[in-house]
Amino acid sequence: MGTQKYYATLLPEIMHQSAGIFRQFIMLLVLFLPWPVTAQWKVLDVKTKINMRAVHAVSPSICWIGGSNGTILKTTDAGHTWLTYKVSGADSMDFRDIHAFDKQNAIAMSAGESEKGKAKIFRTEDGGESWSLVYQTTQNGVFLDGIDFWDKNRGICLGDPVEGKLFILVTEDGGESWTALPLEKRPATLPGEACFAASGTSILTAGKSSVYIGTGGGKMARVFRSEDYGQTWQVSETPLPAGPTSGIFGLRFWSKKNGMAVGGDYKRTTDSTRNVLITNDGGITWELQNSMTKPAGLKECVDIYHKTNATWNGDTQIRSDNYALVASGPSGSSFSLDRGKTWRLLGKEGFHALSFAGNVGYAVGANGLIGKIDLISTKNKKRKLVVVEE
Repeated sequence: MGTQKYYATLLPEIMHQSAGIFRQFIMLLVLFLPWPVTAQWKVLDVKTKINMRAVHAVSPSICWIGGSNGTILKTTDAGHTWLTYKVSGADSMDFRDIHAFDKQNAIAMSAGESEKGKAKIFRTEDGGESWSLVYQTTQNGVFLDGIDFWDKNRGICLGDPVEGKLFILVTEDGGESWTALPLEKRPATLPGEACFAASGTSILTAGKSSVYIGTGGGKMARVFRSEDYGQTWQVSETPLPAGPTSGIFGLRFWSKKNGMAVGGDYKRTTDSTRNVLITNDGGITWELQNSMTKPAGLKECVDIYHKTNATWNGDTQIRSDNYALVASGPSGSSFSLDRGKTWRLLGKEGFHALSFAGNVGYAVGANGLIGKIDLISTKNKKRKLVVVEE
């Protein structure tokens, strides 16, 4: 029978040959196997070799990128074309974080030693055509790590410890001016403790006034948190081991209480150790997850992919099963559908940072690497294999 022979070919030959002992009945074998994930990053050729660690997707069509040699890139047509800008007087600057409000207004932060004139913040109001220097310092020891905003006016900038306390800048006018917090208001650090300017996400604003900072450098990674725009701080230890080159690199919250931190060691980027932390109480306590990201290794950034939005009465609500967490690092990127308990491979491109606007994400890496993705399967699709004996 042709149909029987067709299905028989789906089994190893040895099973086909031994099938005679079962000729008195028909055996049905049903195997449920997950389909391979079809979503992949689309690598975009933007004709540049700069290194990039800063990206912010304002919307699915508008994305800003910061890179080395004082370079800024922007798309307003969903990545089909890119404009390249050189910030005047910033040829030696490495923009490690960028925050944009729309296609016209953005803030770019330079990481580097303040003694060498590299601790600077620039702002544009004309889509990147011109940039104003809105902050600079030559104070000994200042090294800026990341920047974030609660709204179009209030923002915060993080720097490595100075005099035993994290360096904190705040703005209330959309980044036009910045003020350093008084030393007595800055959170105290432990010996060796610092932050990583690897993806711009070691500092994260959340809700109306909360902010979180992930650290490394010491014996264990810690998370600082504030609920009043950075004016007062608390700190929590985590079970993630840290060291001079390891700790927390990126943070993300998807509700007031639930969030994630990712990290690892930038000297051992493929090391197979657990590096995902979860909190269910707003950052007070953190639990190290048993599963590892795929591929294993350092993860510098984590963000949220939203599949769809459901709208009722003018308010957008995201259903709990409509998102995935995406983590990226030098060894590749992976995604989780169960809040970090398990992970699936998304790609092996070495992205240092990523940013999602709804279901569209952009990611950046070294040597001009830019990726875009707009579809991640959030269902466990299964196929049925039926084997029929002769």
